[in-house]
Amino acid sequence: MTKTPNHPGASSSAMNPRYLLGNEANRIFMASQTYGFLDFGRGFPTEQGGAGWLNDDGSIDPDQGIQTWITCRMTHVYAIGSLLGYPGASQLVRRGVQALQGNLHDDEHGGWYPSVSWQGQPESGKTCYTHAFVVLAASSAMLAGDSDGQSLLDQALEIFNRYFWDDDRGLAVDTWDSGFTRLDPYRGLNANMHSTEAFLAVADATGKEEYRERAGRIIDQVIGWAENNQWRIPEHFNSDWQADLDYNEDDKADQFKPYGATPGHGIEWARLITQYALSRFGQEADRRRYTEAAEHLFARAVEDGWAADGSEGLVYTTDWQGRPVVHDRMHWTLAEALNTSSTLYAATGKTTYADWYATFCSYVDHYLIDHQGGSWWHQLNADNHVIGTVWPGKSDLYHAFQSTLIPYNDPAVSIATAIKQACGQGWANQAQAR
Repeated sequence: MTKTPNHPGASSSAMNPRYLLGNEANRIFMASQTYGFLDFGRGFPTEQGGAGWLNDDGSIDPDQGIQTWITCRMTHVYAIGSLLGYPGASQLVRRGVQALQGNLHDDEHGGWYPSVSWQGQPESGKTCYTHAFVVLAASSAMLAGDSDGQSLLDQALEIFNRYFWDDDRGLAVDTWDSGFTRLDPYRGLNANMHSTEAFLAVADATGKEEYRERAGRIIDQVIGWAENNQWRIPEHFNSDWQADLDYNEDDKADQFKPYGATPGHGIEWARLITQYALSRFGQEADRRRYTEAAEHLFARAVEDGWAADGSEGLVYTTDWQGRPVVHDRMHWTLAEALNTSSTLYAATGKTTYADWYATFCSYVDHYLIDHQGGSWWHQLNADNHVIGTVWPGKSDLYHAFQSTLIPYNDPAVSIATAIKQACGQGWANQAQAR
């Protein structure tokens, strides 16, 4: 039986039309955020090539180096900006693509470095997480009409298929050494989550349905692991894909591989699962297993994580009994909460998801949006005060930017393709009217 997430009851602030899904006031509020993000992040390119880590004011922090995943995320964001007609966006996409073909690419061994220092020294290793974002960025750049978008996508898929996709297992491996000669025994679901996102994006952008099938293979296994663990998703595994529930017990707040369950990931998986089901199956009966799993994941995440310590917000991690471990609030969890609540509302019609959307939107407006400096604060403590122990500054735009668009576009379609279709349809309608 599907578990419908209880809603704590809408506060008076959450009933503001500004926060109500489908309301014109909310649509305008989100649109203002969309263009505010594009204004805030446009200074991301570095002279060396690639995207810098953004400070609170949108300037670049050289101490963080040049991260390939941030370069990919910003290329993806401004590719969507280009499709939306944002001035100068296509030139920023070009800068991102050039870096992915240049200083961030390993010309000797193939693939992409995780990062390059400010002085040009590459970080060792090759990670699935990075390469999944290269695939996403390339597919979006191609859709935006970048001259090298298609060739970058072809190159990224060739590397991913050769080194990261384990077709026998139906999952992606995680980390190689720099020369692709030694595979680390660690296996992880964060990289597989973003691989799923990238595969769906490729399928939507190119029509290559084998990538949607891959996404489904990953999703089927994630659902099984979650269902057998009270809908708390195990994140970390050994080379035989046996879950390691104690992984990073000594580094509980790790940026990418924290200890325990991550409610925000449960929410993010719920959206990807729903997107896959909506795009893959024409009949509601065929989708039911997936939408019900997504509802269970969402319900578990908000039950464990929302206001779990008495303050508004979604805690970063919990233990395997659902008790908070890291109480900080990360901005990306709320961005994904907006995406997933709106997607589940579209898929099920259940008003509780619209109520959750309003609650999340109110929280974002009151605590996460920097109304003076722009963008969103990336990390708050348990009292909802800004801190920067895990995520200093405002590194990139990806999660928050997407959350201003996904709720108002086709939930079955990856966001870059959805925006291209929506904007293209607008021109088609005008042409037909003429």
